[in-house]
Amino acid sequence: MTQYLMAVHGTEADHDMETGGGYGSREAMMAAMEETERYNKKLQEDGYWVFAGGLKAPSTATVVDGQGDSPVRTDGPYLESKEHIGGFWIIEAPDHETALRLAAEASKACGGKVEVRPFEG
Repeated sequence: MTQYLMAVHGTEADHDMETGGGYGSREAMMAAMEETERYNKKLQEDGYWVFAGGLKAPSTATVVDGQGDSPVRTDGPYLESKEHIGGFWIIEAPDHETALRLAAEASKACGGKVEVRPFEG
């Protein structure tokens, strides 16, 4: 079985729990979270689950560059981009088509686009 990363991308505003971010309302956001939790349980029951998690807003990131004599820390995300990874799943699937099918289910559950990438090895 191959492991795959299924990543959901979003904006800083998508993390606003009060307004519902990119979902349009707090209620819609909560419904998507509940549906995602149901999807997570299905992944576990079906044996595809390895690990998953939602990330805090990109503004909470710190980039560490330890290549020089002393580490340099920079506040904020590494990439200057409007969209960042907001959450992800690590799954094990027997083939790429299965991973893509699971990603389509994940996309429907969380209400966002899902990028699928296999791990090396």
